[in-house]
Amino acid sequence: MLTNGIYSIVLLIFSNIFMTFAWYGHLKMREEFSWFAALPLIGVVAFSWAIAFFEYCLQVPANRLGFRDSGGPFDIMQLKVIQEVITLAVFTVFSMIAFKMELRWNHLAAFVCLILAVYFVFRK
Repeated sequence: MLTNGIYSIVLLIFSNIFMTFAWYGHLKMREEFSWFAALPLIGVVAFSWAIAFFEYCLQVPANRLGFRDSGGPFDIMQLKVIQEVITLAVFTVFSMIAFKMELRWNHLAAFVCLILAVYFVFRK
């Protein structure tokens, strides 16, 4: 049986996928689709907002399900740190696939720092 905490984390993962595409996907689309490159900036913003709508449809329930005062297992600080770690993980995978970015030692060092942040925020 899945708990509110697991549901919250799964929704956060999917919401971050949408948000990563809303924030950075247009940079790749500019290379791939000539019609998109021709859009004025306001068109790109509107397109990104349309994608971000779905992010909010997942993010808000994720926070509600995960928040301790709503029956979830996490306090507000824990939710935020979980969100940031998921954001970085999703962004890393996205940048490696879409932009062929190379994962370097300093990226791994940053991940270790985030793992330490999770450790400290969950420490009593």
